[in-house]
Amino acid sequence: MQHDLAETRRILETQGIDIVRLIYADLLGLPRSKDLLVSQLERSAAHGPAFCEATWVTNTRGGVLTEEGGIDDALPDMVSKLDTDTIRPIPWVPGVAYAIADIDNPDGSRSEIAPRAVLRSVLDEYDALGLTPICGPELEFYFAEKVDGTYRRLLNKTGRVYMTGAQVDPDGHYLHLLRCLDQLNIGAFAGNHEFCPSQYEINLWHSEAMDAADRTFLFKTSVKDVLTRSGVLGTFIGKPWDDEGGSGFHLHFSMNDKEGVNLMGTPDGELSELAQNIMGGVLKHANAIAAFTNPTVNSYKRLGPDTMAPYRNTWGYDNRSAMIRVPPERGAGTRLELRIGDGSANPYVVIAVVLAAALDGIKNKLSAPEPVVGWSYTDSEHGNVLPMSLPEALDALEADTELSNHLSTKFIRAFAALKRDEAKRYEEAVDDPSTRLVTQWELDEYIEDF
Repeated sequence: MQHDLAETRRILETQGIDIVRLIYADLLGLPRSKDLLVSQLERSAAHGPAFCEATWVTNTRGGVLTEEGGIDDALPDMVSKLDTDTIRPIPWVPGVAYAIADIDNPDGSRSEIAPRAVLRSVLDEYDALGLTPICGPELEFYFAEKVDGTYRRLLNKTGRVYMTGAQVDPDGHYLHLLRCLDQLNIGAFAGNHEFCPSQYEINLWHSEAMDAADRTFLFKTSVKDVLTRSGVLGTFIGKPWDDEGGSGFHLHFSMNDKEGVNLMGTPDGELSELAQNIMGGVLKHANAIAAFTNPTVNSYKRLGPDTMAPYRNTWGYDNRSAMIRVPPERGAGTRLELRIGDGSANPYVVIAVVLAAALDGIKNKLSAPEPVVGWSYTDSEHGNVLPMSLPEALDALEADTELSNHLSTKFIRAFAALKRDEAKRYEEAVDDPSTRLVTQWELDEYIEDF
């Protein structure tokens, strides 16, 4: 339950918290924030604070575009609203607590661009159907250090997937991070070194969609904050290095009724009609979804044949070569796993867009095609090849008017403008924009921010 600000101040003061770090995700998924003195909370958070709407169309190089809220609109205000249910003391910064903000228009109406607001609007449609989406995020990321002006992996020994201990964490950075995340209370419960050297994964529990998005946002923000304080870079970008694999953002999701019963399976262990409808919607809109789940130029260097990342819009039972994998658990654990995304994606946006596509499948009773069997990268009879570049994915997004029916036009326009600008800057800076190799431009553009 939301607390009033006076009560919130009193609670924070008893916990020794004197600063609230009011934080929200911009369209890129980067954390924007303002530190509020708890002693002034009733005044500072009563009607704001305000931020400039141009945040939505500011690129990583500091360029402000002319789209929604940008230069042509004379840089208007937008207003934040502190969600007291999201307050969490930051264990590694004594006296400071995170609090996630909703972003509204100055007149109090819901923003059509703010990622958390876009997700909330999609969830309103599910609520009207009596359905509750459940999501479980799964992200991989690398540890790196800067040597002679270049970021390098901390470790380079291969073959150490599913390992913990000094051989994969000689300086204790991973273990320290895991403990910090536990104390932050965002549902972290396990972790390990991943397939590639210096690549790690920390698992978060599943929960209702908005809570899962909030916790994933705080997870990504905290990983970078904790590691930076130790002189280490944590990076979630899809493909940091040519000689090793990419990092995924896999989204496990299912659907409950209002009593909390999982609706994805049948009593005999088959997928339900609802699950088939959901898959039908997500597969139908896969090319447009890619623009959001793989939102950078670099993202598409991770995708392709034999990469352990998707190449075709397919699904399969416990098949890691498919775009949608159906894990083997049944009953309350019946779910789908979307494997296309990478860690540079905005968790609010990923969940909103996937659920929007699923809504189309549910409302129009779309069916899923036959599942793929075996290593499916060369199976041209099942599924089309996914977009292999950011411009191709943006073309698909802008052509997919049915998906946009469940999203905001302003949101899509602002997102597409940011990403067209990004692709254009890449094409102008790189000798061969079609290269599948990771360029220095990508590292300069992404590795520190994402």
